[in-house]
Amino acid sequence: MEAIDLRAARKALRETAPLVHCLTNTVVQAITANALLAAGAAPAMVDAPQEAGDFAAVASAVLINVGTVHERTAEAMRLAARSAGAAGTPWVLDPVAVGALAYRTALAEELLALRPTVVRGNASEVLALAGAGAGGRGVDSTAGADDAAKAAVELARRTGGVVAVSGAVDLLTDGQRTVRVGGGSVLLTRTTGAGCALGALVAAYLAVTDDPLAGAVAAHAHVALAAERAAVTAGGPGTFAAAWLDALDAVDGNTLAEADVRIA
Repeated sequence: MEAIDLRAARKALRETAPLVHCLTNTVVQAITANALLAAGAAPAMVDAPQEAGDFAAVASAVLINVGTVHERTAEAMRLAARSAGAAGTPWVLDPVAVGALAYRTALAEELLALRPTVVRGNASEVLALAGAGAGGRGVDSTAGADDAAKAAVELARRTGGVVAVSGAVDLLTDGQRTVRVGGGSVLLTRTTGAGCALGALVAAYLAVTDDPLAGAVAAHAHVALAAERAAVTAGGPGTFAAAWLDALDAVDGNTLAEADVRIA
């Protein structure tokens, strides 16, 4: 991934301020909205079935996160995914805790058939969604990103989109190209909603890039670099969360171009 692509993606996000429609879990709505605002995007949390389909058609991008799903929001997610597909709106599926629980797993498989632009999850979630594993320990992965590399490539080829696997080093693939993004901080794993906010930032970058893999890589690099900056001054998870939001705002195109991004 050429550095200029990352620089251009950051510039486009700032200049465009894409509207990201987030159907996400109740635990992370605030940090997701704040992360989008800090990066330069505009968040909207529209999860009523009566509105979700209409809004997905006019949004710049859509995030569907099944973290605290129930019957009403599941229907809104179906409607939003169908509407996004019909309108050509890029959308992200975050299959939180898929594999261990039958209801959300069935819903995620249904959404997967609607061909998300990007699937973003941890290794256990990706393995489960690909039919190669049983899921992790709740929302936590019991596998590493490289353990899910083969499954991610196969899943990307099946959907025609990108699969992003979060880990100590993130792995992203469109079924042909594979990219690894390093950096970050362990404090991300101790901050509620950091991964879910990453899914929203992937959606934001998809809205301003022509290449979904490039957009997903830019989002992962942005989150990792901001985490590195925040960890320097943070005294623990609480101060890290605030510093991370500040750092998401501070990362510019030149900084993003220096990210630890490696083509496999």
